[in-house]
Amino acid sequence: MIGVLNRRRQRRDAALAAYNAIVTRARDARLFAAWGVPDTVDGRFEMLSLHAFLVLNRLKREAAAKDFAQTLFDIVFADLDRGVREMGASDIGVGKQVKAMARGFYGRIAAYDKGLGDEAELEAALRRNLFGTVQATADNVAAAARYLRGQAAALAVAPVDALLAGQVPFAAL
Repeated sequence: MIGVLNRRRQRRDAALAAYNAIVTRARDARLFAAWGVPDTVDGRFEMLSLHAFLVLNRLKREAAAKDFAQTLFDIVFADLDRGVREMGASDIGVGKQVKAMARGFYGRIAAYDKGLGDEAELEAALRRNLFGTVQATADNVAAAARYLRGQAAALAVAPVDALLAGQVPFAAL
């Protein structure tokens, strides 16, 4: 019993470290500036979704990572829930907003996953989501697509043990 609890605690600690790495990269001001993504609540959600997708997409190929991926997902949405509450939403409003975010997140995962195999699909998904609230230039969309494909490739060769230890080896900017 104690061993199970220790493993859960270790998995949660590692998933929290991975989440912190995702958030750090997702909030990198250089990406917002380079792509013209607004540093707003919507822009931050989009950047977080994109980077969480990258890590979860890598983890889905590893049977041993299923529980870790679920823990990471739970941490992402617990933090989104906390953020919505901090912005002053009522308890009833929080549930509705977080459900809407979850639906949007699942849609983004599906669109980005499909887009990794098709450049036009990926650029359309980025226009719809990452750039949904702004008029993006073709160069900005192409740069974001190159970045997404490059990060997916870098994470694809990352050892799963490193990810399960909370280390997210994003490629350099």
